[in-house]
Amino acid sequence: MEMPVRLTSPAIIIHGGAGAWRNADVNAVKRAIEEALSRGLEASRTGSSVEMVVEAVASMEDSGVFDAGVGSVLDLSGRVTMDAAVMRGSDLRAGAVAAVTYAKNPVRLAKVVLERTPHVMIVGGWADELARKVGLEPFPGPSSRSVERWRQLKESGGDGDELAKRWIELARQLGLDTVGAAALDSQGTLAAAVSTGGVIMKFPGRVGDSPVVGAGLYADKLSAFVATGVGEYIISLGLSLRASIVYSMTRDIVSAVESQVRLITEAFGAGTAGLIGIDYQGNAWGSANTNAMPWGVADRGRSLVLGMP
Repeated sequence: MEMPVRLTSPAIIIHGGAGAWRNADVNAVKRAIEEALSRGLEASRTGSSVEMVVEAVASMEDSGVFDAGVGSVLDLSGRVTMDAAVMRGSDLRAGAVAAVTYAKNPVRLAKVVLERTPHVMIVGGWADELARKVGLEPFPGPSSRSVERWRQLKESGGDGDELAKRWIELARQLGLDTVGAAALDSQGTLAAAVSTGGVIMKFPGRVGDSPVVGAGLYADKLSAFVATGVGEYIISLGLSLRASIVYSMTRDIVSAVESQVRLITEAFGAGTAGLIGIDYQGNAWGSANTNAMPWGVADRGRSLVLGMP
């Protein structure tokens, strides 16, 4: 059995998505992971684990390297719709948004839902209106890379239902996916956050696992997990909550992560998912059944980038 990465609080673990990661700009990915770790740790100087995960995820949204924020992929109709969530382990409070278009950083909007509303999830135009009211920075539009990838797929043959049938296979093949973070602050509080533009060529209105508590993320007083991969599969299994349950029984973060990667592989095959987690003692781990899942960990003493393509 692998040994976990042992960190001292405040500590953070992040990922840039499980997938094939073919033809990736490895240096750009590594820089983006390092910057997100740095921003997450910097937030710990004045904020809690919630601020740590939000700042780390916002950094990855801003990078344009990942399928989140300004790097989000386009749906079947050529639009960008994004999902995000934040969860605080101390009181099991969560905030999530789905199918949003307005905010440049959907993870910041999810934090607004967590801290300023009594709800867990707000979707679509209602969430966009909330983003406007609280003054969040607007989305600048899809990147030229995302538009070009969409155009090439659209012109590759077929339309409508035929193209839609291909999206899960595309999800397996493409290397960009959900970004996420889990953190432990100096007070011993855990949190998790996740953000995504979804799967390229998805049906308009499709929502994946990212904003679903227990699927895309979960945090309690003992551990925090974030999943990445084919959202429909992750939702069906409740992957992050399952990992939390395993951890509560074993107190082994490696076993909690690896057992759920094995479970989704047995259920749906390889190339489908990855998972990261951190516990209340600062033990962290990440694993995936895909070709690669860039992930990294950091505390005040060191920073490591792992799982590169």
